[in-house]
Amino acid sequence: MVEFMKLLIVYGTRPEMIKLSEIIDLIEKHPDIQPYYVHTGQHYSYNMEKCFLEQLNFPEPNVNLEIGSGSQAYQVGAGIIKLEEVFLENKPDVVMALGDTNAVFSAALAAIKIHIPFAHVEAGIRSFDRTMPEEINRVLSDQISEYLFAPTEIAVNNLHNEGIRKGIFLTGNTIVEAATRNLKISEKSNILESLNLEPDNYIVLTAHRAENVDNKQKLMGILEGLKKIKERIIYPIHPRTRKKLEEFNLISIVEKNENLKIIDPLGYFDFLKLCSNASILITDSGGIQEECTIFKKPVIVIRENTERPEILDRFGWLTGCNPDLIGSRYETIKNNYNEIIRKMHELPNPFGDGKASKRIISILKSDY
Repeated sequence: MVEFMKLLIVYGTRPEMIKLSEIIDLIEKHPDIQPYYVHTGQHYSYNMEKCFLEQLNFPEPNVNLEIGSGSQAYQVGAGIIKLEEVFLENKPDVVMALGDTNAVFSAALAAIKIHIPFAHVEAGIRSFDRTMPEEINRVLSDQISEYLFAPTEIAVNNLHNEGIRKGIFLTGNTIVEAATRNLKISEKSNILESLNLEPDNYIVLTAHRAENVDNKQKLMGILEGLKKIKERIIYPIHPRTRKKLEEFNLISIVEKNENLKIIDPLGYFDFLKLCSNASILITDSGGIQEECTIFKKPVIVIRENTERPEILDRFGWLTGCNPDLIGSRYETIKNNYNEIIRKMHELPNPFGDGKASKRIISILKSDY
């Protein structure tokens, strides 16, 4: 039994920072855990990273690897090389990461190669679509993890079906406590006033996944689908998507849609306030699919599949990038809106009771 556990946490994007925020808050208060934070630098603009550190009261990373953008091979390869150096220098008892990014897979592989246990938060979630780089990251990271913190029973079953039996813990999803706590703080935001919006009288759109925005036909399908929605749509645009709109000469479609308002990326609390007061969410984001269960807002998922099947037909509906399906699903939701919202409020949150972070820390500490 050692007195202190050296826990090294790796993250690279703002969704990871949000979901880790409660875990890190508990770690910072824990007398027997010595934390070390490594930012891979995948999100590196102010709104995509620095303001999140400030708003979430997130500790400054001990080291920022500044890997930045690049191909899948570059991000994973650079991550493995740089993370191995950090691990060897700091000799942590456990390396932990959350989610399905290249930072997570790099951390898992670098750790296991030098015999450091890896803890994967959000283990076992699957889209069963291996054209998605995130799916490859999930599957391979789980195969080499010592601790698999699964958010739902479905995730546990996925791990069992892949032959994994040891080290699985059903914890719930950390997004529940993170979003619940931060929703209260977000009430101070004046984003609705600044955009001249009234609660429940607008839609929020997010679209940034490579399989959507790097494909001209899919991106055009999303834009055509939005034209079928006769309601104000607010789109905090990801830099990647803005670049692709220009590259594909699709700006004119955006400009002709009077209901569509593109804005710059928002800070976390502004974004939380914007989403929680919308009537409907349209997204290809995994995080928003989870957060809709806390906001109690219906979500149109502009993807062909989802690694969050727990929401389907209760909180969210798949449409892909098909403009007709986007339009028809919007009409169905609006025509049955009050009943859908009523049922959402009656359902338990499929992602847990808001104690996932406490369970994760307790499990890790119990081994030391």
